[in-house]
Amino acid sequence: MSVPFTVDVPVRYRDLDPLDHVNHAVYASYLEAARTQFLEEVLGVPPADISFVIANLEIDYERPILAEHEPTVALWITHVGDSSCTMTYEIRVDDGVAATAETTIVHVDPDSKGPAPLSDDVRDRFREYERVEASASR
Repeated sequence: MSVPFTVDVPVRYRDLDPLDHVNHAVYASYLEAARTQFLEEVLGVPPADISFVIANLEIDYERPILAEHEPTVALWITHVGDSSCTMTYEIRVDDGVAATAETTIVHVDPDSKGPAPLSDDVRDRFREYERVEASASR
């Protein structure tokens, strides 16, 4: 299994619901923070120039994230297609998994706004974080 790309994300006061749990919708924001940082660091693409869109998002909630937690998002690539890739995630707190997730992102041509093939360089960089066994278990 490959080493994941990891990002620490802070729990902000505005993330919390009245029970002091991180609201379920905020989990998607934590995934976005990890995905954006991944694309920036691995592909060298500044956030303003990211040309990927979300085609699918699935989240499975395992346990709550609380105000005092310090979440880390781990990200792997589980599939690289012609113009897309699938990422799996774990949002971890206190040495456990609070949620697992999967997104499919599609590379878009900025001019035509339609799907565009991934370059060989992008494929190679994505494959550095490939986790093949994760896709078989989902």
